[in-house]
Amino acid sequence: MNPISKFSFLLSIVSFVAVAQESNLKNIKKLTFGGDNAEAYFSPDGNHLTLQVNNPAMGMHCDQIYMLDLQEKEITTASLKPISNGKGRTTCSYYMPDGKHILYASTFEGNEACPPPPKPHDGKYLWAVYPEFDIYVADLNGKIVKKLTDSPGYDAEAVVSPDGKKIAFTSIRSGDLELYTMDIDGSNVKQITNGLGYDGGSFFSPDSKKLVFRSSRPKTEAEIADYKALLKDNVVAPTEMEIYTCNIDGSDLKQITHLGKANWAPYFLPSGKKIIFSSNHHSTRGYDFQLYTIDLNGENLKQITYQSEFNAFPMFSPDGKKLVFSSNRQQEKARETNVFIADWVDSDDAEYSKPTELKKHLSFLASDDLKGRLTGSKEEKIASDYLVKQLKALKLQPFEKDNYLQAFTYKVKLNPHDSLEVSDNTGHNVIAFLDNKASKTIVVGAHYDHLGLNEHNNSTKANSKGEIHNGADDNASGVAGVLELARMFSQNKTVEKANYVFALFSGEEDGLIGSKKLAEIVKTKYLNVVAMLNMDMIGRLNDKKEMTVGGTGTSPIFPDLAEKDKPAGFNITLDPSGVGPSDHTSFYLKDIPVLFFFTGTHSDYHKPSDDEDKINYFGVKNCTDYAFRILSDISNQDNVAFTKTKINAEKTRAKYKVTLGVMPDYTDHGDGLHLDGVTEGRPADLAGIKEGDVITKIGTCDVKEVYTYMECLGKINSGDEIPVTFIRNGESKTVNVKF
Repeated sequence: MNPISKFSFLLSIVSFVAVAQESNLKNIKKLTFGGDNAEAYFSPDGNHLTLQVNNPAMGMHCDQIYMLDLQEKEITTASLKPISNGKGRTTCSYYMPDGKHILYASTFEGNEACPPPPKPHDGKYLWAVYPEFDIYVADLNGKIVKKLTDSPGYDAEAVVSPDGKKIAFTSIRSGDLELYTMDIDGSNVKQITNGLGYDGGSFFSPDSKKLVFRSSRPKTEAEIADYKALLKDNVVAPTEMEIYTCNIDGSDLKQITHLGKANWAPYFLPSGKKIIFSSNHHSTRGYDFQLYTIDLNGENLKQITYQSEFNAFPMFSPDGKKLVFSSNRQQEKARETNVFIADWVDSDDAEYSKPTELKKHLSFLASDDLKGRLTGSKEEKIASDYLVKQLKALKLQPFEKDNYLQAFTYKVKLNPHDSLEVSDNTGHNVIAFLDNKASKTIVVGAHYDHLGLNEHNNSTKANSKGEIHNGADDNASGVAGVLELARMFSQNKTVEKANYVFALFSGEEDGLIGSKKLAEIVKTKYLNVVAMLNMDMIGRLNDKKEMTVGGTGTSPIFPDLAEKDKPAGFNITLDPSGVGPSDHTSFYLKDIPVLFFFTGTHSDYHKPSDDEDKINYFGVKNCTDYAFRILSDISNQDNVAFTKTKINAEKTRAKYKVTLGVMPDYTDHGDGLHLDGVTEGRPADLAGIKEGDVITKIGTCDVKEVYTYMECLGKINSGDEIPVTFIRNGESKTVNVKF
């Protein structure tokens, strides 16, 4: 990234909550209407569902089992047919092999009243494992024809194997919550798992040879003690669960996910080679569950749902063409969860970035062997040769005839103290073209040059001439992303409605030289250039998953796309300005709509310490996939209008005579000034204000973001002692601060 201050481009910003692209799900249809509806599973013929319903509007205040006929022309609440007897609490229904009976668990024999839900312990969200639960089989008129379990304690979560021979369920009969199987008639009960922790929510693979399940496996002494204490109270804390598989005899136990937080509700895809499940591992703020798929070896994690904050309990129809799931989308009232059905569209694996490829490219470019990729150096030539090789392997068209390089010359100042001491320098852009025979063209770019050994004096570290500046984040990360996008668009099965120019610029660190060269001729060389997306410094995603998308004001369609397509759990800041300290500026100045992806600056910026070992590859992958979704959506737009934006922020800094001694988070979160740091010995520190606090008021002056914070400071004189109000861990506090 060009060494212009980044912080000025992080002001004037807005955060959004996403509603996103769900390309695997088509023709989504709502099947229930109000209340809490979950765990819907198909009949063997795929024409009916059995599901768990709790809806006070239906006169029901405790979970009961219902059946739904999917062949009805118009499905309403009246379409639900009761199966359970309305007594006690029920859970986890599933069709028997004949399609004429349904098994489910119920507490009604222990107590016909509805057992109360568990209360949180020490603020922990809990699931009840009611000891009264036993497993029953009922016919489609609701008559119980058989009781399958009768052991003391919890027996529930029963499912049937596709071959109709086995039932898997969870039981506490061993003293712990383990998986068991039994024959379809309830005989031949066998314990399958035996590791301490809650093993549950299992389902069979399509060939009936494996089980997939969720498991909370406590490891530390404190975790084990906590788990056992809760289990004595017949509850579990479902906040830390991972997905496991094993053979139906318990052998070949494997942990599939290592994501942290709650990963649950797994189900095999029809191929048996992937698992779909619900997870909140991505969440940085509160409650947010999305559906994901993952390979059986734990690789190729892919997000499936984006919309709403709860998506779970996925199940495929027997023919694999439909997916049913529960979600709180399309709510009419708070806390509603409804059942939805959708046509399933298989993913094109080529349309997802590969972490191994991203790491390969980034590691090569940021290695010491390339000595910082200074424009005009022999290492720039090594880097450009590598880039050409990658683009040629994808069979992309060269920039000119058989040449992927665009040369440019410019003057570079070698002595920062003598403006007359300049030298001629030559750099090379690397450019390739994907011709989709479309009527419009999109440019995708990143700069591959960096500071070398600080020969051009752009380092932020004093006296660093001669030290290698590897520029892993700046900008090997963006180049890796563009190379992956080139692979994804050229190797996928879809022919997009846009052509793509993949441009890797040099000379960026010396003043956007390479991108200016291409921008001068891009409209005459390529047909109808409608947009440019620039990736610069996408390698250091922080723990809050904060990312800036710049240029959103350069086309009316961009804010919605940036919001719609964002990765789950990311906190996206939209900067409308088309001008910024990177290569998209060159294209904006030619009246081309631009987008700029950036995960933030850091203390290693333009220093020799910007090395690959600090790269967040999860962030690089998600930024790349995010870019793919946006670029795909832009290709489908009939009109990508260009709009000019204000170069400078609309608000200016207020003048003030005092300091609080804090490092503000420049993102406008909407609830006050978030603090990234507090300087020791300064007024905030002396008053007890800490990093992570959110300042909401200084005296009587409300603080909403960095601008109002500075306006409030402008009203204070040195020596004033004024109350400062802030939020810490959800609690409002006020302290007196002497400025």
